[in-house]
Amino acid sequence: MNNCFVLKFGGTSVGDVAAFERVFHAVSTQIEKRPVIVVSAMTMVTDALLNAFEIAKKGGFSEALMSLEPHFERHLKVSKVFISAESPNAFNGELDFARNELSDLLMRVSRRSLPLAMLKDAILSYGEQMSSHLLAEVLRAKGLNARQMDSRRLIVTDDEYGAAQPIWDETEKLVRLELLPLIEAGEVPVLGGFIAASRGGETTTLGRGGSDYSAALVAAALRANELQIWTDVTGVMTCDPRICAEARTIPFLSYEEAAELAYFGAKVLHPKTIKPAVDFKIPVRVCNTFEPAETGTMVLDESGETKNKIKSISHKPNITILRITSARMLGSYGFMSALFQVFERFRTVIDVISTSEVSVALTLDNTDSLEQIVTELERLGDVEVEPGFAVICVVGEGLRASTGLASKIFSTIEDINIALVSHGASSVNLTFVVKEDVVGDVIRKLHRTFFGGSD
Repeated sequence: MNNCFVLKFGGTSVGDVAAFERVFHAVSTQIEKRPVIVVSAMTMVTDALLNAFEIAKKGGFSEALMSLEPHFERHLKVSKVFISAESPNAFNGELDFARNELSDLLMRVSRRSLPLAMLKDAILSYGEQMSSHLLAEVLRAKGLNARQMDSRRLIVTDDEYGAAQPIWDETEKLVRLELLPLIEAGEVPVLGGFIAASRGGETTTLGRGGSDYSAALVAAALRANELQIWTDVTGVMTCDPRICAEARTIPFLSYEEAAELAYFGAKVLHPKTIKPAVDFKIPVRVCNTFEPAETGTMVLDESGETKNKIKSISHKPNITILRITSARMLGSYGFMSALFQVFERFRTVIDVISTSEVSVALTLDNTDSLEQIVTELERLGDVEVEPGFAVICVVGEGLRASTGLASKIFSTIEDINIALVSHGASSVNLTFVVKEDVVGDVIRKLHRTFFGGSD
């Protein structure tokens, strides 16, 4: 460990003047931990940049540029509040530079003078470029020795624009080379998340959850003592608080439990994004910027079992069930392989799968290619399509080995029809599928049984 902490702040954590004040408080109260800051774009800015790109693509260059003005003004407003008019303000120059660069990039989009995927990443990167420059200047104005560092000089990726894959060896070397001397000198590096660069120096982005991914990569490269994900919720909850008011924060989760919960609907952590931290066994703490005194959830290599075995109940709506029935399955070695190849061709992920002698039932949450998939599957057998379902995932360490637990779960909801069950593939989860209109009832009943409270 290098005795430093990596703090990642999401878009809502840097949304306005009050948010920047809260970030300063979170950083300044941990200054002895030698923080490294990774920051997302201001809330709504990435969407605005994406919208501007789409407008420019249709030829509306001037309209595209004008649509960004309110967001430039939001950055300027924060700058004016924290940085005295008498003081040097490096951010104003950065903002002018961003305006000019975006103008040039949007013009290129409208003329299609470079590959659109390349231009899109370059445009989207300005959200994090502006927020990291602004945060560094705000922290400096408030007395911290902060320095903005360009993530594109640190994180090296392949050329897959929109969802670039980091090249670990090169990234690790650059992060350590650039950041360790600053940390040793008592400086606070501030990096934009989500953005990186290819070996050729072109700007790339890391895709969904990219800022968390950036933070995990930096934490792993530095062998940090802890990675903190600062967001707008107090950690991972026992269930969705919008469904059950009695939901509460889970103090500890294992990496495996967190990955299962994220995959099946919990929005706080995405398993891919924290994998670099997992690989180096770096604790990940989920904190709430709006309630910094709350402990949040700590995600560790091992978290231990709780008394009732269950840590959380997660769910994923808008699920479609496909049932494929074919006598060819009976004693056939190649049937399942042929089935999976169909989904591979259309890049569609299967969530839950259940098999019998002559049929397979599986669930999808992405139905973009459903029509083509069904056409292909009909070559293998009869296909039924049933939309309107939801996956419910009950997660807890030692769940598979707990005698009678599955029975208790299903007896709690014995009046609910269960369409599919998956149990045993993971030691920490039991997954089943119900009609979407009963999800709320199911979660409240299970939460009352295992965590107490009213339903």
